[in-house]
Amino acid sequence: MRLGMIGFGNIAQTLLKQLAETLEAPLELLAVVTLPELADDAEAHLAAEFAVLADELVVVTDADALLQRKPSLVVECAGHAAVVSHVPPVLRSGTDVVIVSIGALSDAALEVELRSAAAAGGARLVLPAGAVGGVDLLAALGAAGGLEVRYRGSKPPRAWSGTPAEETVDLVNLTEAATFFTGNAREAARDFPKNANVAATLALAGAGFEATRVELVADPAAPGNVHEYSVTSPLAKYTMRIENLPSAGNARTSVSTVYSVLREIRNRIGPVAI
Repeated sequence: MRLGMIGFGNIAQTLLKQLAETLEAPLELLAVVTLPELADDAEAHLAAEFAVLADELVVVTDADALLQRKPSLVVECAGHAAVVSHVPPVLRSGTDVVIVSIGALSDAALEVELRSAAAAGGARLVLPAGAVGGVDLLAALGAAGGLEVRYRGSKPPRAWSGTPAEETVDLVNLTEAATFFTGNAREAARDFPKNANVAATLALAGAGFEATRVELVADPAAPGNVHEYSVTSPLAKYTMRIENLPSAGNARTSVSTVYSVLREIRNRIGPVAI
């Protein structure tokens, strides 16, 4: 595989470590897109930590340079701005892209642009389940219509630092669970871009952004990043609760998100996809 990676932060580096431990043979290529000011550090880090992961390691700073390396799959894990800047031209080139920052699609215009770019290039925009389960069932039920989806995301107070939650909740001195946001999935993904990717994933798989109801909670007793949702459809009803450990170095991101992307890559490489 010739793998492109947009971003080289916590998620990307954790993913690459897991790839290095699980792949039976090195990648043909690993090309990483970073900001220009971070390129030198990324090159040094790649050489020091991931030399065995790929036959060729390269750092680039834009989508054009990435595409010159002819990746067979690209993984985005750099945030909403990176989706806007880099993903459309990659899709138009005919290259499939796995997006971690699914909340970026809460921008309706961007969603239309990405779908159009994928169609024009004959590529696929892959939206992994990330930190939540049961997305396959939700997407299947969605074909029948009539869905009602309610999601509640609870995280320790520090995971909400630097977000609008600070305007309504004293995160430092919080002693009990506090719900600071109630609305729809589009509003949640827009206002909490680093925390509400799960809400966007559920919306895209099921009833849509406006019809997916969301509550966000800061809870000092939360055992990790807790995702709970319920689905009612004419075909079935189900509820799900997942308690995720946060990713090392990033309390906002559940570590299972990394493994969800790892699954997407391994399904492309191995003889069986599951």
